[in-house]
Amino acid sequence: MRIIGGTLKGIRLQPPANLPVRPTTDMAKEALFNILNNRFDFETCTVLDLFCGTGNLTFEFASRQAEKIVAVDLDYGCVNWVKTTAQKHGFDQIEVRKGDVFKLLKQMTGNYDLIFADPPYNMPNIPQIPVMVKEQGLLKPDGLLVVEHQSNMKLNSQPGYTETRKYGNSSFSFFEYV
Repeated sequence: MRIIGGTLKGIRLQPPANLPVRPTTDMAKEALFNILNNRFDFETCTVLDLFCGTGNLTFEFASRQAEKIVAVDLDYGCVNWVKTTAQKHGFDQIEVRKGDVFKLLKQMTGNYDLIFADPPYNMPNIPQIPVMVKEQGLLKPDGLLVVEHQSNMKLNSQPGYTETRKYGNSSFSFFEYV
């Protein structure tokens, strides 16, 4: 897992091999950050990283000096890895929470500039993520929700859908709520 930009650009992080994850590929991550760089000033950005796994995106946002990042995952090993790695690199802006994302979304308050969700591809309730984010009012007015999913899944009927970008078997669907 390579950090592609910011203060830790070029650093490779080596998460434990036994974590139950499917990290976003470097190619897809680079394409995503090319899109996001044109839209956000990361230094004033608040980020919610759902299903954070190895923290691949969490650390990319932290390296780019995001103001605050809340990273959520259900797996204890992932949560522990992200906490330990954040401390090692002095990323005080990262808050790591262990929990079921769907239960947490029902309880969350606050507004984020950017919400990124990278659920397991076989999870049947992925289409509920945009609905729940909208219902809870978790995005700021100019905020963006990005859901990573298998390319054969279509999320274009979900509220706030704007577009999908495909990168091999993975796609990013974008949502905005005005």
